[in-house]
Amino acid sequence: MKAKLQSLVLGPVMTNVYFLENPETKELILIDPADAADRISRKISDMEGKPVAVLLTHGHFDHILALDEVRKKYAVPVYSEEEEEAVLENPEWNLSGWQGLSVSAKADRLLKDGDVLRLAGMEIQVLHTPGHTRGSCCYYIPDQKMAFTGDTLFCESYGRTDFPTSSSAAIQSSVRRLLKELPADTDVFPGHDSFTRIEEERKYNPLAV
Repeated sequence: MKAKLQSLVLGPVMTNVYFLENPETKELILIDPADAADRISRKISDMEGKPVAVLLTHGHFDHILALDEVRKKYAVPVYSEEEEEAVLENPEWNLSGWQGLSVSAKADRLLKDGDVLRLAGMEIQVLHTPGHTRGSCCYYIPDQKMAFTGDTLFCESYGRTDFPTSSSAAIQSSVRRLLKELPADTDVFPGHDSFTRIEEERKYNPLAV
């Protein structure tokens, strides 16, 4: 089964929102509901999708503004790495306070490195990749040769480390882990900007060694 992937760019800082669907069952996984719940719902309807889960790569406000509306509408569980719990809940740490907002969110299910999720007929590996935030994580789907890397790994770049709970040393280790452990032909879908591939990042990412 080849999954169907679509995306939208939403919110104040142009965040990538991903819609990963099993075309056989129409079960759909939503990754990082950044903003504009109405547009997210329209995309799901257009795909004739049946949401089964929301996956969060991290808790910054620009990845979660539509979270509560989406969760309420579709009654699906929200997954996040366990160390991101405090970031989700704290408006200063999730940066919403910096925008004059007060966003606080909770995940329904907390994950840790090495967990394997079975959703929409897919096996999804959880990789804890701290650095951008302490609970940032990536989702790797071996059968689909896909990795959703949030704000950890970008096309020829990596996430900022000047925010609460960020760590420059940690993100260097996290990016190098991804470049080492994920197969070269893995397609990378980051939280912002364009898509990339592990083999390209091994050549051109500034943190590649």
